Amino acid sequence: MSQAVAPVVQVGLVAAPGAPAELAGWLAGELGTELAAAHPQVRWEVRAVEDGLVQPPADDDEIVAATRRRLLAEDWDLAVALTDVPLEVDRRPVVGSASPVHGVALLSLPALGAVGLRKRALQTALGLVRTLLGTPEDADADDHAAMGRRLRELATDPADATAGVAFTARVLTGNLRLLLGMVRANRPWRLAVRLSRALTAAIAAGVFALITADIWRLADNSGWPRLTVVAVGSVVAVVVTLVVGAQLWERPRSPRVRKQVLLFNVATTATVVIGVLTLYAVLFVLALVGALLLVVEPLFTEGLGHPASLSDYLELAWLTCSLATVGGALGAGLESDDAVREAAYTYRSEQPAH
Repeated sequence: MSQAVAPVVQVGLVAAPGAPAELAGWLAGELGTELAAAHPQVRWEVRAVEDGLVQPPADDDEIVAATRRRLLAEDWDLAVALTDVPLEVDRRPVVGSASPVHGVALLSLPALGAVGLRKRALQTALGLVRTLLGTPEDADADDHAAMGRRLRELATDPADATAGVAFTARVLTGNLRLLLGMVRANRPWRLAVRLSRALTAAIAAGVFALITADIWRLADNSGWPRLTVVAVGSVVAVVVTLVVGAQLWERPRSPRVRKQVLLFNVATTATVVIGVLTLYAVLFVLALVGALLLVVEPLFTEGLGHPASLSDYLELAWLTCSLATVGGALGAGLESDDAVREAAYTYRSEQPAH
């Protein structure tokens, strides 16, 4: 009875016609059996489909995007693409990679070799699905209990409703752990480091602001409420530039995929916001250190027209940091869409190719 009412997790295997499709057909049954044995809290439906997805040559990002589109079209929960394209992570060939926020994994057939092809494909596919779900290889009882809850959240589809706010609240509260896992998998704190142009523009703007006497006086006369507004505005400017400029926002093509798209958009926005806030915090520390080292007190006092105190240095660092963040928004506008997507989404690699 409990088996009949257990929620269903749907996994799609997407493979090009020919040998990849033949392997996917065999893999669907074996993978479903292995997943059901490892995670009996839900019912598993693994389906293999033929789809070339992209025309070669194509990179990982294009294949992930095409697989994501097929996932949304089929209303799957997860998808694994069997590709003939060799995959590399940090210039090292790998058998597969996974993007938890997309719910998509890539399995590179050339890296599997000719011996034990099916066995290696099955083991790699299991590892990729575990990565998408956030299950560690050495999971203990608590990890498995948490994974059971997450699987039920992934599988459960709340009743559709015309009220957007009510639907959104229901999806977010019912999938909180899943959402947190998606954001954590993206490693948002690494976002700024990967966007070299945005980081360079932010540092350049910060240095210019720090040595400008007019900025000193502006920071001194702004007050904490106005500095707060400027700070929020600078963060929002970078977030909007990244999300809108790189087209990171998905639009649901049908009511069936509203939950998938909503979770993706929230996870993407949260990733970018946390990444930008991390950048802001780092810039604030750098600005404060720079102010204390470069803006000597006699000169600062002369520029302000009154004795300089620690609060004056903090206000200068705060405004400098906000202006530097705005400079980062300008730099982010110069980043390519592929660079922003690569920075926003972490593609976790599986075992290296032998």
